[in-house]
Amino acid sequence: MQIDWRDYIVSTPDILRGKPRIGSTRIPVSLILGYLAAGNTPEKIIEEFPDITKEHIAACLGYARELSEFEIAV
Repeated sequence: MQIDWRDYIVSTPDILRGKPRIGSTRIPVSLILGYLAAGNTPEKIIEEFPDITKEHIAACLGYARELSEFEIAV
């Protein structure tokens, strides 16, 4: 299943100072990515944050992947 992160990740200046977050929550993408980097499973993350789903976690990964492909012309 292909997830478009734009359907799940939002950034608004009035919430979390514009940090990317899971829509309709105050859970920043960076927090979820940190949990994944620490070796937590999606199930464990959902247990910790019941307001999110596996789709939200996949969206966070998709967002990070797209950021890692960003190129700056020098």
